[in-house]
Amino acid sequence: MRYVTAGESHGRAIVTVIEGVPAGVPIGQDDIDRDLARRQRGYGRGGRQRIEQDRAEVLSGIRHGATLGSPVSLLVRNLDWENWTEQMDPFGEPDPAGRVTAPRPGHADLPGILKTAAHDVRDVLERASARETAGRVAAGAVAKAVLRTSGVAVRSAVLSIGSARMEPWPASEELDGDAAAASDVGCPDPEAAERMRGAVDEAREKGVSLGGVFQVWATGLVPGVGGYATAEERLDGRLASALASIPAIKGVEFGLGFSLAFLSGSEAHDEILHESVVGYHRRTNRAGGLEGGMTNGETLVVRAAMKPIPTQLAPLASVDIDTLQAVEAAKERSDVCAVPAAAVVGEAEVALVIADAYTRKFGGDSIADLVAALDAYRGRIGS
Repeated sequence: MRYVTAGESHGRAIVTVIEGVPAGVPIGQDDIDRDLARRQRGYGRGGRQRIEQDRAEVLSGIRHGATLGSPVSLLVRNLDWENWTEQMDPFGEPDPAGRVTAPRPGHADLPGILKTAAHDVRDVLERASARETAGRVAAGAVAKAVLRTSGVAVRSAVLSIGSARMEPWPASEELDGDAAAASDVGCPDPEAAERMRGAVDEAREKGVSLGGVFQVWATGLVPGVGGYATAEERLDGRLASALASIPAIKGVEFGLGFSLAFLSGSEAHDEILHESVVGYHRRTNRAGGLEGGMTNGETLVVRAAMKPIPTQLAPLASVDIDTLQAVEAAKERSDVCAVPAAAVVGEAEVALVIADAYTRKFGGDSIADLVAALDAYRGRIGS
């Protein structure tokens, strides 16, 4: 399974095309729209989220509540387009007064215009905007539908915003996904969630933005998904790449992650056990469910660190690309904190990578064939 998105932040719409989706996967409108709504939520989001009411329009690949085996294409309209029709007109004349010439530190603005020889930062920022991730979340909902038929569930939770975080750290994989989904900061711990809201309120008063850390976990995985023979097959590499592709993500770790570097081998690894009822299993899960580029049958646990959003209410220093004089960075309407939204995007990316790995291993023509192959595999390995 592969996806590609198209569209600009203030263009007409975000479009997603997903290839390699097996035929016969049950999926409903709510399955997609629920995650789109979750991406828009979150304490600390900006005014844009009060304008958009994201809903996916199915253009192809789904009929009568099931996938057809052909590419699935989805469209999410940008309601804010109505306020930007002149600036984003595909064929109109540009308004010189509307140019953005003060790139923001920490954004794609300056590297993007140097790369493309653009003379208006908007040519870059419109596509580099995290608005594009609405398309990823829509694609991830399709991937989740594939995984549900395979007994796999993917959830997420926010562990920290700024200096406010859950304790103990790092968090256990045994988090309450439903409580996280219901929280306006994406955190299942009410006390930590209250501290996070306080951190957002304080940042808003100061005119700054905040980042944080979120965790994604996947249950129901069989061992041996992924590969060890080539770099391209290694599931941890694919997951790290997918998560790091999300705007503002600056770090990814699995299981105990960076903490493993400070432990001895006897402390770091998960001893192998076997019982007739459950087969091979581990008493601990420090590896986060991955060994040698493959799933090992335990819960997949991955965390990602998100930097603060580049747009500040109190702008940082920049340089005007016309005059090369010192100026304040441009201000786009933005969020104080978008970590809860990023967690939902991370959930989608993890689901897409795992669904692709499952279709590669067990077959992708139809979901019936995939499930039959998966059942046979479980029988062989005693899972």
